[in-house]
Amino acid sequence: QVQLVESGGGLVQTGGSLRVSCAASGFTFNNYAMGWFRQAPGKEREFVAAIRSGGSTYYADSVKGRFTISRDNAKNTVSLQMYSLKPEDTAVYYCAKCLWGTVGRYYSKSSYDYWGQGTQVTVSS
Repeated sequence: QVQLVESGGGLVQTGGSLRVSCAASGFTFNNYAMGWFRQAPGKEREFVAAIRSGGSTYYADSVKGRFTISRDNAKNTVSLQMYSLKPEDTAVYYCAKCLWGTVGRYYSKSSYDYWGQGTQVTVSS
């Protein structure tokens, strides 16, 4: 069965960096786009970044230039490197498997069919 397991969350100060990763199993990883979403307390889950099977990347405007998504098809992992973190980046970060290898509506939760359990990222001011 499909499994997505996030790791690497934690507490960091404003301006710091953090890397979260997602280990995937149960499907042919390199055939599918992958995404990262986040959810802050009391807010909707929102799109952060996505990467197509071919490597093209997409970012939310709020993280563009600060976050980098990458994938390692040999290790079945997708990672999110976060720089210049702000308190408003505090959230639970979720890894998600896309329905397809290439995706038009990469920002939409409905384009993803499996989700990890999430990892907490807290940015202190």
